[in-house]
Amino acid sequence: MKINEIFHSIQGEGATMGIPTVFIRLTGCNLDCIWCDTEYAKNQGDKMSIPQILDEIGKYKCQQVCVTGGEPMYQPETPKLIHTLLDNGYLVTLETNGSINLENLECSPYLMISMDIKCPGSGQADKMDFSNIELLGPTDQLKFIISSQEDYDYAKGILIEYQPDCVIVMTPVDGTDLKELAEWALRDGIDVRVLPQLHKIIWGDERGR
Repeated sequence: MKINEIFHSIQGEGATMGIPTVFIRLTGCNLDCIWCDTEYAKNQGDKMSIPQILDEIGKYKCQQVCVTGGEPMYQPETPKLIHTLLDNGYLVTLETNGSINLENLECSPYLMISMDIKCPGSGQADKMDFSNIELLGPTDQLKFIISSQEDYDYAKGILIEYQPDCVIVMTPVDGTDLKELAEWALRDGIDVRVLPQLHKIIWGDERGR
């Protein structure tokens, strides 16, 4: 597999925000979001075998692992990596962009799928595989990055149409300016968590954080 970086930090996004986590960032992505903050993960990286990845994450006293990217599902070995992590007792989060079908993933109470739905402001809203939404359960989460009122209204429409059975998270595109988004959610009374990107509050745009 081609690995961009492996690092130890805290989870900065979503329902597990703040939990110490080892991140495995895979190289490659099939999308080109306008506001992407990990452009370096599209091509940069080194080949590692799954045993080498296990050796590297084993250096940290941490059972939470996040497989991220880029887009992890872009690499065909990712389901095998996730299966191996689960077999080795790790609690795994898969961060995925919602455009690649997830039916082949192992079903496990120790795997949380954290899936995006790209809104119009990303420039990639037409690339989503909406059939993935029905695969999400109460321990998974569906995330929307919101850059405008148009994005917010689009996300609301998705929630009304698909009625996902999981945690719903909305985050502003800059990761920190929550006021406007929070006011929209309160006005409309929608069942959503309005959350920042905690790592940006702590470390800014520092890589590996």
